[in-house]
Amino acid sequence: MYGWFQKFFKSRVALPAQHEQEAGVTKHLTPSASRASSPLSSTSLSLSSSSGSSPQQRFVLNSDVRWEKKYDVFVCHSDTDSDIEEATCLVSFLEASPCCLRCFLWQRDASPGAAVFSEVCQAVQDSHLRVLLITPSFLQDDRCNYMMQQALAEGPMSNRLIPLIQNLHHSQYPLELKYCYYIDLSKNPNGYTLVNTTVLHYLEALTKKEMIHGCSMDGSSSD
Repeated sequence: MYGWFQKFFKSRVALPAQHEQEAGVTKHLTPSASRASSPLSSTSLSLSSSSGSSPQQRFVLNSDVRWEKKYDVFVCHSDTDSDIEEATCLVSFLEASPCCLRCFLWQRDASPGAAVFSEVCQAVQDSHLRVLLITPSFLQDDRCNYMMQQALAEGPMSNRLIPLIQNLHHSQYPLELKYCYYIDLSKNPNGYTLVNTTVLHYLEALTKKEMIHGCSMDGSSSD
């Protein structure tokens, strides 16, 4: 099946080459359940940064299923200066070439005069994945907790949440997210790259699922 996809990608893609992504991917995250470092499972991150300009990745980034939503990533963070700076740096990294992911950063992208909670709920629904920048300030921010609950309500077991922690003891990690693997930005220098790769993997899986569904529908019609 994988070989068939490779042939399909090569036969369909005719896009200009992009610059190759220069970042190493660390193959470990910190599971909230065991609170210890553990290698990712084979279903977690299948794309590496070396595939930044591959035809397969370009096909995924230009797939119709990706563009069904307005944003690739919704970023939730607190109002403190340090958290705003961290979130802005993360978004700048994700939006840079070659992937140019589409991010929602509420301070930048929320409409002036709009109701904050309504705007946030709509952005959560319009995003493929949700990144939570969890810090001590995040835990004390009612707005952040509201956004986290909205993200959980949209898909608590859908692999669409990416928790990031910084300057946070594992005992402070929210119980609502105990089933999620998190990335510790304080200890992992490649944390941004891991987020980028996780988003690409999700979009790749989503695209393949849509292709398989489309092939099944075509087969049923022929029969």
